[in-house]
Amino acid sequence: MAQQERAVRTRRAVLEAAATVFADHGYSAARVADILKTAGVTKGALYFHFDSKEALARGVLEVQADQRGPEQEIKLQEMVDVAMSVAHRLMHDPILRAGARLSADPVGRSQYGSAWPLWVDLLTEIVSEAHQRGETLSHVVPREVAEMVVSAFNGVQLYAQLETDLQDVEHRVSVLMKHLLPSIASPAVLMRLDVAPDRGARLLREVDGPAPALV
Repeated sequence: MAQQERAVRTRRAVLEAAATVFADHGYSAARVADILKTAGVTKGALYFHFDSKEALARGVLEVQADQRGPEQEIKLQEMVDVAMSVAHRLMHDPILRAGARLSADPVGRSQYGSAWPLWVDLLTEIVSEAHQRGETLSHVVPREVAEMVVSAFNGVQLYAQLETDLQDVEHRVSVLMKHLLPSIASPAVLMRLDVAPDRGARLLREVDGPAPALV
């Protein structure tokens, strides 16, 4: 059991190191030597889990959409929460930043894929349930909405990255949601949705629980 736990920790350390290097340098310029140095593991340990740089990129992308937060009374709030949580975590989580950069690389993604289909599938599931509950306007097509949200989010994220190094990404995604939702949500639901810029931070505190008291 202890050996298995070490293997899990090593795999996570390698993924986080690869994500840091990919986020900083992009796929083409990233070197396995830099990933090894960042992870603090041997080449053998890295290749035990990932047999190539391409496999490392795929590994980073495969965990991108593990962002679904707590269930909410209003299903559309869960769609908003995914966007706001990712916006908040982009500033601190190298795996999400790497996923954004890898997915937007027109050359590299032909080798290792993209996280965008995972995000679209996740949001399609959420919006489909919201539609069935009558939370959306009648014309809504869930997959079209999911694709629109993913594409718009990535545009906003890229703009914030280039303009402010993501310092205002939560505000920008909040503005996006505020202007997007009236075309999706029924009026009664729309007025109850929380799209505040600090929504993601509050959700993260809710999931992680209160910070331990200092003694």
